[in-house]
Amino acid sequence: MPNPAATNTRPLWQRLLLRRLKFLAFVVVLLGVVLGGSYLFAPQWLLRAEIARKAMTAHVEEHSVQVGDTKWVYYEGGEGPTLLLLHGFAADRNVWLEQAKLLTPHFHVIAPDLPGWGDSSRVEGASYNIDAQAARLQGFVAALRLQRFMLVGHSMGGAIAGVYAADHPEHVASLVLIDSFGLKANENDFARNALAGKNPFLFDDRESFARATALAFQQVPAIPGRFIDVLVKQNQKDHPFIERTFNELRDPSQYLALQSRLDRLGMPVMGLWCHDDKITDISSLDSLRNGLTHASAISSTILNGCNHMPILEKADETSRILTAFALSH
Repeated sequence: MPNPAATNTRPLWQRLLLRRLKFLAFVVVLLGVVLGGSYLFAPQWLLRAEIARKAMTAHVEEHSVQVGDTKWVYYEGGEGPTLLLLHGFAADRNVWLEQAKLLTPHFHVIAPDLPGWGDSSRVEGASYNIDAQAARLQGFVAALRLQRFMLVGHSMGGAIAGVYAADHPEHVASLVLIDSFGLKANENDFARNALAGKNPFLFDDRESFARATALAFQQVPAIPGRFIDVLVKQNQKDHPFIERTFNELRDPSQYLALQSRLDRLGMPVMGLWCHDDKITDISSLDSLRNGLTHASAISSTILNGCNHMPILEKADETSRILTAFALSH
């Protein structure tokens, strides 16, 4: 048993230090209990907190704007020339946070949730194919009073960006297509399965989530199991929308939506691809270069060591390429 008399004879600074250490120990234990309980029973809170932390690190803030029947939720931050970033199928604006962290020191970055995805609104029964999304994008651009900007699209977002650029060249100073959908390509396993109606973007458990992730990444990122459970639950909730939109994009008018408009693109265009992309085959890049008959400048870059997600797997290289292209045009 501690001797109270001995304790009282300690110098004041020691007693104050002991009290602080005890308080800090209590706080650490309390945080451990709270975080551990949240991870087990409310992992969605921790996931949101982690996303908020990344957004803060990227120096972007969340905003929203109502355009007709659609509420657009988007990130915005940084100063300089404007870069408008469009995400791909079954993704959302958060996929751009790593790029935003690297780009906001030099650019004004805007990354929206495309209508129907993420926190942006979804109108029951409406079409969310490439053409419909490109038309909606003009309303968003008008609402934010954007003049001219570099438009960057990844995967499905690339097809939307290309169609928009063909229809509204007055706004698009330059166009970047990253592993873009919408171009003629050699048929790979993904294309064969998609045309057969097999949708790899639907998952119901951790195993099917892992298969979907492996389709897009060469090195699958480490995600805590309970965070995966949150993503699975959200995907299950969105199954009807994902399936309906996936089927819309299987129509030739959609999976060749960009190919049929390449000759209308007069601005500088860059194609950025991962060599080993399992979703949009690298042969798409040849179709892009050969179809750009009126572009004022054509650039292309192929990255190794990544699959369909260079914006995450090769974040530093991708941001350097985007920065160089933006500053040169």
